[in-house]
Amino acid sequence: MIQRSLALFGGLFVLILVIGGVMGLPFTSSRLVEAAAYALIALGLNIQWGYGGLFNFGIMGFLMVGGAAVTFISFPVNPEFWGSDGPMMLGRALFAFAIGALIVLAARQAHRIGITGKWKGALTVLAWFVAYVLYRSQFDPAAAYIESAGGGWVGGLGAHPVLGWLFGGVLAAGIAYIVGKICLGLRTDYLAIATIGISEIIRALIKNMDWLTRGTLTVSPIPWPTPLPQDYQAGGMDIASSLIAARAGYLVLALVVLAIVMWLISRAYSGPWGRMMRAIRDNHIAASSMGKNVTARQLEIFVFGSVLMGIGGAMLVSFVQIFDPSSYQPINHTFLIWVMVIVGGAGNNWGALFGAVLLWLVWVVSEPLSKAVFDFVSYWSTNAGWGAIPEIEARSAQMRVFVLGLVITIALRFAPRGLIPEVVKREDARG
Repeated sequence: MIQRSLALFGGLFVLILVIGGVMGLPFTSSRLVEAAAYALIALGLNIQWGYGGLFNFGIMGFLMVGGAAVTFISFPVNPEFWGSDGPMMLGRALFAFAIGALIVLAARQAHRIGITGKWKGALTVLAWFVAYVLYRSQFDPAAAYIESAGGGWVGGLGAHPVLGWLFGGVLAAGIAYIVGKICLGLRTDYLAIATIGISEIIRALIKNMDWLTRGTLTVSPIPWPTPLPQDYQAGGMDIASSLIAARAGYLVLALVVLAIVMWLISRAYSGPWGRMMRAIRDNHIAASSMGKNVTARQLEIFVFGSVLMGIGGAMLVSFVQIFDPSSYQPINHTFLIWVMVIVGGAGNNWGALFGAVLLWLVWVVSEPLSKAVFDFVSYWSTNAGWGAIPEIEARSAQMRVFVLGLVITIALRFAPRGLIPEVVKREDARG
């Protein structure tokens, strides 16, 4: 298995060199940065599905949360908002939210004063209604004021982008905890459907919270954690060299984060915690009968995986320097990541890493490659009198899906467990 893995990574390295020679170093370095971020996201899914058997199809929602988080943390401060009544009005809305939460918690403890059964249920529903009305009575005027006279939106905090990455992971963890408490009682396809719904809810919220995220108006430019090409150009470097140097710096930082994550999760999965997770994944009923708290462990692994998705989503947004909620699509930000883990090898960190880099390169290169093929065929058919191929640009973009499907088919035909499948060491019971 080690020889196979080395051969596959060697082939991937050759593919990267070929892409660099054909497409140029600026293009290749940019794609490698994105591949590192997608590898982090794929590792998060590998934790959830490969380690715990959890079908999370809400990946896109956590990527959006990470992107919104780094935008809020690292984008420059909006002085118009802070100089208006917006902060005070948001403070009142937050206070109303806290009061509403206390009302709901008090209603849920009504059994302590003798209110039980249907009366407790009715009181809880009434408490939720009162809390909602109280919160919206303060929040709606605050949002309307910010969008009209309070600077348009909240803006950022002007902090370092790496802090935004960390905040993206923390925020994704908090949402994953809430989602997990609600949905992890479901199994297999029911959990997948539930997480899809949660993802769409998150996308709808972020797209319509203009006061916080600017919605479909987008936010740009988001600062880099490393020097920009313009910084190198200011020192006298030419444009091509500055692009390579800037992206190389970003790539080094991304690889450091990826290496730390790989080391941590590999250490955890090779120890007792990993054996427990494999036992729960393979037979949760047997694991539960052995005294393991299956629901708590699944919630734990769901949160851990979502943290990596949030950080990866934040890294992507920082790199492209624009947060556009409308750009998130399920095929790019959910289905593609599932394919990365499936083709690479679920349950194997190196497999997830290999699948992420390979599939991302195939995804981004297939369009220009298809265009080159179409242009050649169109030139030949025109000279032959058959006419040119119409709409080459659109057809080239659509070929990415075809190439992706072809890769899935070939990979699963010859490696149904993935190109680098999970290897479980089993102890000999005879000692």
